[in-house]
Amino acid sequence: MVTRPLSDETLHLVGALRTALAQRSDVDERTMFGCYCFFVDGKLCMGVKGEELLVRLPPDRHGEFQEMQNTRELSPGGGMQGYFWVEPNGYATRAQWSFWLNEALAYNPRAKASPRRKPTAANTVANTAPKATAKKSAPTPKRPSGKAGNAGKRHSIFGEDD
Repeated sequence: MVTRPLSDETLHLVGALRTALAQRSDVDERTMFGCYCFFVDGKLCMGVKGEELLVRLPPDRHGEFQEMQNTRELSPGGGMQGYFWVEPNGYATRAQWSFWLNEALAYNPRAKASPRRKPTAANTVANTAPKATAKKSAPTPKRPSGKAGNAGKRHSIFGEDD
């Protein structure tokens, strides 16, 4: 699935999201916006680029999230209300991690799914033509052993919690 090598930090954060979403059956992983994204029920929910976390939040609360520390808009021009990058200091504790995960998942049922694009003739030919060489993908991060899927579960991405 991954089309280019990802840093260890990125793979680690992708693994943390996989762990947090492991018990859901409606999760799909894709690349988008130059990052690794997690779709829940066919709608973009969260993503990872480098060490930053992409979260999709309610557009009507955009101003509230914009004022929070360690966040920045995906599109500073205002074209994508409700999409934010969260810096590592913004999800470093279990409480912060749970906050972003819970906010994104709570908004997801109300979020609009983007319509699927119809394949163009060029894409159809490219997708049906045999591949000359096989592409290697980055290794999939290992899932931690034990019970997965708990948003409050301790993960090694978190700093020391109180």
